[in-house]
Formats: sequence, C-alpha cells, structure tokens
Amino acid sequence: MATTTLGNTGIEVTPIGFGTWAWGDSIFWGYGKDYGEMDLRLAFQAAIDRGITFLDTAEVYGLGKSEELIGKFIKETGATTQIATKYMPLPWRFRAEDVTDALTASLKRLKLPAIDLYQVHFPFPSFLSQAGLMNALADEVEQGRIKAVGVSNYNAEQLREAHRLLARRGVPLAVNQMRYSLITREIETNGVLATARELGVTILAYSPLAQGLLTGKYTMMNPPTGARSFDKRFQTSGLIKLQPVLDKLTQLGEQYSKTPAQVALNWLMCQPGVIPIPGIKTAAQVDQNAGALGWELSAADAIELRQQALMV
Repeated sequence: MATTTLGNTGIEVTPIGFGTWAWGDSIFWGYGKDYGEMDLRLAFQAAIDRGITFLDTAEVYGLGKSEELIGKFIKETGATTQIATKYMPLPWRFRAEDVTDALTASLKRLKLPAIDLYQVHFPFPSFLSQAGLMNALADEVEQGRIKAVGVSNYNAEQLREAHRLLARRGVPLAVNQMRYSLITREIETNGVLATARELGVTILAYSPLAQGLLTGKYTMMNPPTGARSFDKRFQTSGLIKLQPVLDKLTQLGEQYSKTPAQVALNWLMCQPGVIPIPGIKTAAQVDQNAGALGWELSAADAIELRQQALMV
C-alpha cells in the first residue's frame, strides 16, 4: 500500500487512519450496549488485514479504555502499527512532570515503549505555558518515548507558535488534528489549512464523514438516536438541506463503483497534506472506509463536488 508522511518528520503512515474515540466510550457512543470488545477486536484485525495500521486514540477516550484495548489487541496479534494518542492539558497539569506522567500512563495502557505521534488534545490555557509544554514534549522526543509531536484543534496563530517553539528545539511539528469534511470546511477559511501547508504540517481530519451524515445512512425516515439526534444537521431541516450533496455523492459513487462514504473520504484524500481518520467500531466499517483507497476522483469531479457542498 502507498504511504504518506506525517509533516516533515519522515514517519510514514497509511493515507487513511482510523479513529478510536468510540472504543470504550459508553457515554456518547454506547460501548457495552450496542457493541463491545469482540466487535472492536474484529475491527482491529480487519484494519490490519487491510494494511491500515495507523490508529488514533487519546488518554480521555473511554477514560483510558481505548488505549487499553488497542494495547491488548496489539499484544494479542503482534501487529505492527503506528499509534497516535493525545495529552489533555488540564488546568491542574501545570508542571513538565505532568506531561511525563501522562505519557508514562498512556504507554503503559498501550503496552508500547514509544508513541509514534503524541498530540496536545486542545489548546487549553494552563499554568504550564505553551513554551513549557512544547519543551516538555521535545524532551520526550530526545528521550525516544515520542517519535513525533502534534497538536489538535489549534487555530492558525496557535499552530504557528507551536511550530516556532518546537523548531527552537529542532523538533518538527508533525500534525494539527482538526474537524474537516466535505461539509465542515472552516479550516479552509480561517487560516488553519493555509498555515499548515506553509509550515509543512499535516492535517489529520477527524469526523471526515461528519459523524455519519455523509454516508447516506441517516434520512428523515431513519434519523439517528442518542446525542446526534440533538444536532440540527441530523434533524429534518438539516437532512433536507444536505440531500443535494448526498445525491452528488451517490452519482459519483455510481460512476466510480463506490459508496457515498468512500467518495467523501476520497475527496479529502485529494486535498494536499490531509489524512482522514474516520472512526470505526466494526469490521464492516473498516471495509467500508478502506474502499476509499486505491483510486482517485478526477480533478473536475472533486471541484464539482466541492461546489455542490458549498451550498450546504
């Protein structure tokens, strides 16, 4: 399988990764009710079988359960993976030692000696300054426990500052993980995408299928349940507004013999310096998302799809 690099780090990963927010999360996603550990084990194995070995998690996903499950599955299968996880800069974490302790805990749960990509989950204000935080991360790179440093949800100014602070230590900033999809394109207009490209920072696109909206699964006759049912985009008015985009995704899917979701993911992969990381809970979702690989929308089709989405 073709690979791509994380920023200017030279670290190679698959051109699509999988997000594991739902792994162990019973509050938002219903872990233990609608799906369980066996479903996730099968999803993990399906990803490995497909050659997709880049997984994104975080210490707060399932309050550590996501990392534990990934570590368990890696140990059981002996699979070679590239794992990204995240550090949450909570207000009471005001010392460099707090970064060290959090990383140690993540490594223990993941049963790994080092993290391929360690990201700052949010740019929360903290008693530990950005300089202190980036220096603590750079220290861990020097000690070999982190291979690459990234951030998440950073605006253009914060992204530039993080890049500058790490550069002083000779550490490249690898990624900025942002919400990005065909119908969620704020980073194209607020300077984040342009700044990332200028600095050579990869965008990891989370919610690349807009939490399922771009799969065509949800309709007025089949609305979502749970937390998503409170989102206006999933309610009748939002679904009516979205229908022309779904029609275009379906049309292109028929043209390329792909599903709407695979077309939506491929559109993101056509954007330079972007790696989508759709969430997975089942082996079927792995197979679905993996169908975005191995082909490419034409430039004209990608532009036409963008123009249709701009109307939403």
